[in-house]
Amino acid sequence: MKEKTAEPKPDVISGRNPVSEAIRSGRPIDKLMVARGEKSGAVVGIIAKAVERGIPVKEVDRAKLDFISAGAAHQGIIAFVAAKEYCTPDDILKYAEQRGEAPFIIVLDELEDPHNLGAIIRTAECAGAHGVIVPKRRSAGLSYTVSKASAGAVEYMNVARVTNIAATVDELKKRGVWVFGADMNGESYTSCDFSGACALVIGNEGKGISRLVREKCDVIVSLPMKGRISSLNASVAAGILMYKIMEGRE
Repeated sequence: MKEKTAEPKPDVISGRNPVSEAIRSGRPIDKLMVARGEKSGAVVGIIAKAVERGIPVKEVDRAKLDFISAGAAHQGIIAFVAAKEYCTPDDILKYAEQRGEAPFIIVLDELEDPHNLGAIIRTAECAGAHGVIVPKRRSAGLSYTVSKASAGAVEYMNVARVTNIAATVDELKKRGVWVFGADMNGESYTSCDFSGACALVIGNEGKGISRLVREKCDVIVSLPMKGRISSLNASVAAGILMYKIMEGRE
């Protein structure tokens, strides 16, 4: 029986020259993966260009590159291309201003599942959010899988990528945005006033919101749990809260 192999992914670029040209052209790139111990001059030069552009670089086993590239000649390096260009948090705030609306922003603190990210972007677009903010590291990016899971909503949603979520929360607060963190042991979401400028923080699927980001939130909001399971899927919880926010803004 023929061994099953991975199919080529539309958001993966393999090989030194293709990756180098993608970086040089300014194409939006989520991250680079480099074979562990790879020290050739060409790869070192590519990594330097990536770091200069703020592109995350991760060392992995060569076997992982073999699998991801589905047999293509990766030469020890591959790039994950974003489905669309990222914006900045300032762009999101300006977009809200242009629409004459108080900002409504979704902040994702190290959400890692691309299907969750896609679902959240889809719901955010339907609920009238002005943008979504994700971190550069330890987070799903705008991959082909995310684009597909969003059912096309990624084309209409502003998505900003930042170096530090905690610092971004501080900046949003300085701009008059009230920050709500979704976590356990908080106020009931039904009693919160979401009518003004607000940002909703959704945490990692397993760990939730990081301690530092949690401490910076103005309010922690919780959803009631009446069953035996103590938490909801991140995208489901985000969806419930986004529609509650939308209701309070109408």
